[in-house]
Amino acid sequence: MTGVLVLALYVGAFFGSFFLARIIFKSAFEKKGFNKLKTVTFGDESAITANRVASVISVITVFWLWVAFTNSAIPLPKFPGPFSGDMTFTYTAELEDGTTDDATVSVRVYREDIQQTLDAEGNPGREPEAAEVEPGDGFAKNDTLTVARYSFKVINVWSNDEVSKKDGSTVVAINGQPIAAGEKISIPEGKVGLTDKGTPTFEPAVGLRMARLYLPAPEVVFQRFIWLNKEGYQGYTLLEHTWYSLKRVLLGFLIGAVVGVPIGYAMGLTGWARGWFDPIVEFMRPVPPLALIPLIIIWFGIGEIGKVVLLFLAALWIMIIAARSGVSGVAISKVHAAYSLGASKWQILSKVIVPNSLPDIFTGARVAMGVCWGTVVAAELVAANVGLGKMIVTASKFQLTDIIIVGIIIIGVIGFAIEVGMRALENWLIPWKGKS
Repeated sequence: MTGVLVLALYVGAFFGSFFLARIIFKSAFEKKGFNKLKTVTFGDESAITANRVASVISVITVFWLWVAFTNSAIPLPKFPGPFSGDMTFTYTAELEDGTTDDATVSVRVYREDIQQTLDAEGNPGREPEAAEVEPGDGFAKNDTLTVARYSFKVINVWSNDEVSKKDGSTVVAINGQPIAAGEKISIPEGKVGLTDKGTPTFEPAVGLRMARLYLPAPEVVFQRFIWLNKEGYQGYTLLEHTWYSLKRVLLGFLIGAVVGVPIGYAMGLTGWARGWFDPIVEFMRPVPPLALIPLIIIWFGIGEIGKVVLLFLAALWIMIIAARSGVSGVAISKVHAAYSLGASKWQILSKVIVPNSLPDIFTGARVAMGVCWGTVVAAELVAANVGLGKMIVTASKFQLTDIIIVGIIIIGVIGFAIEVGMRALENWLIPWKGKS
């Protein structure tokens, strides 16, 4: 349900911000001058440029959704949160002879992360004490309970009653509303129910915000980011984890490009190479790198070589296909024109085929880098001691979600930076892209 709500909010923000930006930044949406128009836009990447207003609004929207669905202290609009504080509910106990008695359960709901918070003396916080209540008259006595937000507790209400459960006392109503074993009753503060054996339970209301275990607030993640840079994790700082992952990805990608591009050129230029390599490439291309981990361990061991080989294989097939596509896409008219001017085969290759195939190769390189970054987590499963993937996997075992999110953000930021850098390099090295 929460996932559907997030999607609906994002879609609503997309269209709402579009119309709002269209009104506020009207000039940015108007086409100026006939010479600025493109006759063909579909299939022409240069015809569409990113609207930076939309980019900023998109990032702000994602950040707001992050804040809105967590218990963040950032002063932005949020969705209803979990209940915390003191509340009571009444249960009715009934004996075998039909005699009934009411008793009150005083519940204190506290923040689930209170035990992770340090006090002024540097000691971990403690679970708050239950409220003091008078036992009351009758055979059913008043009870107390402490429970953390996003938690669930079974309440043994018979522990202080004059008649125990095994002596025939049963709970038949909550707040005056009849209830049977296995049923639940909703109240503003949460849900009170009975187990299949008739023991009362209490589950605090959670609202629409997620617990820190599932999605920590932005400031919590930022604090963990600072802590990882100072204290490190698993014996390495965040910078060291990042450097090792980046080094493996770059090395695997470069080897894949150096090997893959010549094979792709050969497949695009000669029928023999096309026939020889085509079955291998088309067979291996759909195989996910994750499926190769067992073989990588057997063949190359658990050292650094295995990780680089896995990333190499992740990039290899993409670079082969990109180079083959680039060669096959060279207009034959350009080759004929070069031949008519007396160009040799080597000149045709270096002056016509290579320049015209470079745009496809750069596109493949961008895709391959993305795949390698996506594979680095799997690569570092191969007995790695350091790396962003290793940090994420180890943190997941201890349910340290904030560390996991820090790792994911770092991977995303570096991947985005590499993509932007490769686009800039492509524009600088291949100014003729998109031109006849």
